[in-house]
Amino acid sequence: MRALVTGGAGFIGRWVVKELLTGGHEVTVLDNLSAGRRENLAQFLESAGFNGLVEGDIRERELLARAFPGQNVCYHLAASINVQNSIDDPGETFDNDVAGTFNVLEECRKNNTRMIFVSTCMVYERARPDGGIDEQHPVRPTSPYAAAKLAGEALTLSYHHAYRLPAVVLRPFNTYGPYQRTGGEGGVVAVFTDRNLKGEKLTVYGDGTQTRDFLYAEDCARFIVAAGSRYGLSGEIVNAGSGRDITINELTCLICPEKERIIHVPHIHPRSEIEKLVCDWRKAERLLGWKPLVSLEDGLTRTRNWMEMGVTGR
Repeated sequence: MRALVTGGAGFIGRWVVKELLTGGHEVTVLDNLSAGRRENLAQFLESAGFNGLVEGDIRERELLARAFPGQNVCYHLAASINVQNSIDDPGETFDNDVAGTFNVLEECRKNNTRMIFVSTCMVYERARPDGGIDEQHPVRPTSPYAAAKLAGEALTLSYHHAYRLPAVVLRPFNTYGPYQRTGGEGGVVAVFTDRNLKGEKLTVYGDGTQTRDFLYAEDCARFIVAAGSRYGLSGEIVNAGSGRDITINELTCLICPEKERIIHVPHIHPRSEIEKLVCDWRKAERLLGWKPLVSLEDGLTRTRNWMEMGVTGR
């Protein structure tokens, strides 16, 4: 494949680039570096197949028009992903995640480029007590971020139906691992691990009984790349997760056994909280032959070991 990865200098994007290059594909990254980092791509600069970084924004139509010709597939990860920021400034999230996605889709249509739209599990209603969330589960966007991702999904699928554009929507669950930021839009695993290594207190919002299904970064990247490598998936929505949920209280104790360093504070956006998230990933296994390989305990160890190499505070 000749692949364009939007947001490829970001956390998940970086792992997608690595997976593509390992598979022998050609890769071009497009990123405005607002959340991504050049150093995330440093190890690939001399790799066969890496065609470089195009620094720019998916809202720049002329830039996209120059980047797309010759690309077989677009892995679209560029987005504003911070829930609180979307509440504080919904317009910015709309511009990036909806208008930006429209721009990407237009270039896919013009260049006959397959579209792999990376959405989020945050679009879903809470899981039922007796089972995981499959792709037929009700959606309930509780933040402008989730709503913008749903809008991006709808746009993507509309191009499949209206223009026969090969397009797939992916909903990975809570992804974590090396290269994830420890502040701002960083995930809870990265934030807690960083604070634990620094001997700081770990702050849990709310009572900590909310659950999440944590997906290790390399498993997530394998899932995303597999979806772009398989034909016949057009129009599908596919989940990926570990199939196991854990409360934030339990996660905190796994990361930091010293209970006196764990504090609870009122939730900053309680109405946007989803009380229970756990993935049913059987469709991904059926269509892609994919399954998660890294356990939470192993993934936490790998993440801690990476941070201990002197890259905390990213």
